Amino acid sequence: MTDADGGPYAITDGPDGALWFTLVHSGRIGRLAPDREPTTWQLDPACGPTIITAGPDRALWFTEYRAHRIGRISTAGAVDEFPLPTPECGPFGIAAGPDGALWFTETTADRIGRITTGGQITEFPLPVTGAFPSAITAGVDGGLWFTMNQANAIGRIATDGRVTVHPLPTEDAAPVGITAGRDGALWFVEIAAGQIGRITPAGAIVEFPLPDRAGRPHAITADGDGSLWFTEWAGNRVGSITADGVIETYDLPTPHCEPHGITLGADGALWAALENGSLARIAPGTTTRPRSR
Repeated sequence: MTDADGGPYAITDGPDGALWFTLVHSGRIGRLAPDREPTTWQLDPACGPTIITAGPDRALWFTEYRAHRIGRISTAGAVDEFPLPTPECGPFGIAAGPDGALWFTETTADRIGRITTGGQITEFPLPVTGAFPSAITAGVDGGLWFTMNQANAIGRIATDGRVTVHPLPTEDAAPVGITAGRDGALWFVEIAAGQIGRITPAGAIVEFPLPDRAGRPHAITADGDGSLWFTEWAGNRVGSITADGVIETYDLPTPHCEPHGITLGADGALWAALENGSLARIAPGTTTRPRSR
């Protein structure tokens, strides 16, 4: 497949040992199993599937940014879609919560949403307008942590809906991706500032500048050894950062491949979604190997 077929955007490790990814431009969900050719399922071509995550029900859940829906796909390929109560809300990030539900961001409505595996939806307004909440992840403290891209802050929502906002030290940093680290903290990327950030559950923030501040880091995930891996969308790179702030970066072989999502696969390698039409496998300690969809 080529970029005209969709463009991988986000990627996650599924409960079936396969990698699942979104094809944002063509409205499809993809699956890549070990030693198999990729399989895709067609949704509404204009729905804009963005972030995808494994749910507590052994299905994959994803946001439809342009269709303003939450989607669910079983490992057998059965799809359900759930329209959201707030019109034109632009759902983007999604993550499984500690309460057995999925939690998601509504970028244009300044809300955090919650959907049960049965499809019941609740929305919680943020205390900041124009915040553009983006990625979201579950923290070890029992809360959901999310980036507030336009409010220049990190937010936390408890499962009862209470929201706490933590402003960032760097102005106009525009945080996007966020993940829970194995050190108990939350790690996030600042796409406009070219930095990686770390916030403790108590709200203490440290920022680490990247070697190339113009690389526009986009997504971040934890590996199995305590490091964090991130994509640099404009830098054509992936990088890693240790818990004490040591950064290494790796150029991707394909020029202008626009790396977006990244996840730890069942094979112990990192996998990145390249919007030019490939999935890249990054084995720590080796060079990157792009793999066609």
